[in-house]
Amino acid sequence: SNPFEVKVNRQKFDILGRKTKNDVGLPGVSRSKAIKKRNQTLLKEYKEREKTNVFKDKRFGEYNTKITPEEKMIRRFTLERQQNYGKKNIYNLNEDEELTHYGQSLAEIEKLNDIVDSDSDTEERGTLSAELTAAHFGGGGGLLRKKVSSEQQDEEEEKPKSRKELIEEMIAKSKQEKQERQTRRESALELTEKLDKDWKEIQTLIARKTPKSERKDKEVEKPKPDEYDMIVRELGFEMKAKPSERLKTEEELAKEEQARLQKLEADRLRRMRGIDEQADKKRPSHMSADDLADGFILDKDDRRLLSYKDGKINIENEEEKEKEEGEEEEEEEGEEEDNDNEEESQEESGSEDEEDDAADSHSDLESDLESEEEAAGNKEERRHKGNENESQNVEKLEPKSEAAKSELPYTFAVPESYETFKSLLAGRTIEEQLIILERVQKCNHPSLAVGNKAKLEKLFGFILEYIGELATLDLPELRTIDKLVLPLYNLCQMFPEAASDSIKFILRDAAHDLEEVIEVKGRATLPGLDTLIYLKIISLLFPTSDFWHPVVTPAFMYMSQLLTKCRITTLQDVIKGLFICCLFLEYVSLSRRFVPELINFLLGVLHISLPKNQAHGYTVVHPFTPVGKNLELLFVCDKEDLKSWEKQNVPLSIVTRLKETSKTEINHIRLSCLALCFDLIKKCAALYESLPSFHEIMHPVRILLMQHVPVNEYPEKMQEWYCSALKELENKVKHYTPLICEKKKPVPLKQYTPKIVKVLEFGRKQASSKKEQERKQLIQRHKRELKGAIREIRKDNQFLARMQLSEIMERDSARKRKVKELLGSLAAQEGEWKAMKRKKWKS
Repeated sequence: SNPFEVKVNRQKFDILGRKTKNDVGLPGVSRSKAIKKRNQTLLKEYKEREKTNVFKDKRFGEYNTKITPEEKMIRRFTLERQQNYGKKNIYNLNEDEELTHYGQSLAEIEKLNDIVDSDSDTEERGTLSAELTAAHFGGGGGLLRKKVSSEQQDEEEEKPKSRKELIEEMIAKSKQEKQERQTRRESALELTEKLDKDWKEIQTLIARKTPKSERKDKEVEKPKPDEYDMIVRELGFEMKAKPSERLKTEEELAKEEQARLQKLEADRLRRMRGIDEQADKKRPSHMSADDLADGFILDKDDRRLLSYKDGKINIENEEEKEKEEGEEEEEEEGEEEDNDNEEESQEESGSEDEEDDAADSHSDLESDLESEEEAAGNKEERRHKGNENESQNVEKLEPKSEAAKSELPYTFAVPESYETFKSLLAGRTIEEQLIILERVQKCNHPSLAVGNKAKLEKLFGFILEYIGELATLDLPELRTIDKLVLPLYNLCQMFPEAASDSIKFILRDAAHDLEEVIEVKGRATLPGLDTLIYLKIISLLFPTSDFWHPVVTPAFMYMSQLLTKCRITTLQDVIKGLFICCLFLEYVSLSRRFVPELINFLLGVLHISLPKNQAHGYTVVHPFTPVGKNLELLFVCDKEDLKSWEKQNVPLSIVTRLKETSKTEINHIRLSCLALCFDLIKKCAALYESLPSFHEIMHPVRILLMQHVPVNEYPEKMQEWYCSALKELENKVKHYTPLICEKKKPVPLKQYTPKIVKVLEFGRKQASSKKEQERKQLIQRHKRELKGAIREIRKDNQFLARMQLSEIMERDSARKRKVKELLGSLAAQEGEWKAMKRKKWKS
């Protein structure tokens, strides 16, 4: 070995006791060993990859007794076809598979050896025989060759036949084949004639047609068709659905609606001004003197019905009257034009007569004067008739114009301010207000103009403000508010963002007012009727089951604050609070969200229905107090009022007129509020039955109902409500596990002992536990082995690639050598052939 190729791994420091394995090494030794080892193992496996020294019986199902021999053969045949079907080498294009057609090889079919028999020489088709083609198309040399079969080659090795003998033999052979075809044809014809005769004899026995007389006797009643068959036949004769018209877009519908309303408004204005539609239609347009009436079109059918009466023609008088009236109106309207035309024509005729007949007598002037007098008399008569007709028409049109004035307009502009909006609806009934709002939306649809969207967004705010104003009246118009929710909903669907902004603005103001009152006075009262109605409208316009909603969630929080921060001091507050409780149940009916303020308020309502001296086994939270002057708000001790009470719904409008009611009515309202409380408790129990802590939540309510409520003093209907609520609470089975705190290890106290960490040298492993050290060693060893395995696999692949490349190069070199040898031999043959040619040419 060359000493300069020896690799020495030097170390910076010599350490006592450390053993080094790879301090000195030769670069080529390990490589040659590895190559030698691969030649002995990997190369040997590669060369013997397709060889075997053990005979294996791979016949399918040979040792399987469960398969029948037929199945074995079928399965073996399919496997053989599958093996032959796939190519061994996908890059070998010379390898072709045998193609078949009806079990015959296509290679044999293409040889065209089939001979088609024919009846005569003229009808011969198919391929020609070998002898015939050799005789006619092969020339003289082909006939001189010896045509013998493989069996007679050994026997007949004598002289070849002459041309004449071959032709005679071929003629005799063709005549013999023709004779055989003729005999076969005659025999086939005889057989067909015989079969026809036999069939005619048998046919009379097989098919015998019965006469009509016998057929009637043997007729059997046909079975009635089944209901299913009848329905199927009816479906077959039903008319097929025709394609309907294309569905119009929202913009097209808005344009059509706007055009319709504009047309109706134009008709209304015309009626209001007293213009008759029929007169407009009958009034003729101006016609010049040169008009030839080429474009005359009949406006209506002027044909008359012909009838006979007492042997004479009878014509309807009504049509004549209508025609006369129409002519009179036309004469009245064109009266002045006719008179002017007559005067002009008279003057022209007079001037012409004077120029042409100057020598004549004055007889023409006299006749002109007479005609002028007659015309003046006719003019006065026509004027008199026209005035009468005009007065009649005015009398007819007056009620129509008054009705048109009182009718609602069909087109409206969007009001720019709340005052104009309020004046637009002032003095109108509920139905008329809804029609006005509907027409405002249709005439100003966002797709019709650019600025309509902003205008209609303002309209939503105007309607909200109008609803609040109706709710704050002394007698709130709740029926009108209920009807106005529909246009609000339509506008909210068109502009959801603007609608949510308007309602959020109202909620923000209400929440700020509540906070200001609490800061100033320390307590607040429940809001007015308008805010409660707004909370109800929110549940109608927006989805209340969402986990979070930009409008519903603030409303939810605001209602929670109302039930916890507002003191209950009057009966009006109780009614408002119960209304908010109903809203809460409506909000959470789908999401089943737990509302603790709702349960607390219902418990407080039951608390204020008890007498003051009652002992308490439960706790009362804000806004209710266990003691004070506001207790017994719902307590009724009058027995007569208890007997005369009947269950009735508590209307929201009663809040504004409680001061005017009598004591008996107030007691009845108190009892109705208590009955409503029982109903809400029942609904809460049905809603929150799936909660794990249901019994703990409703435990105070159940104790109060069972131990403190004086049920026997209430009327029978009230007792029924009480029993149903208590039954709903007690029927719920405990289907949950009690809440238990999780068992955890106690958290140790913080210790102030410093943690000392040993600082080791750079590059050294830090100290750790034994398990951690073993784990790290395993990880390190696994990494080392993985890298070594990948390196060895890569080297094995490179070795195999080199072996394959060497084999390919050897095959290519052998092929080149053979090609060179072939080309050399061909060149030598070519040289010899040229040399022979030269010799012949020289000779």
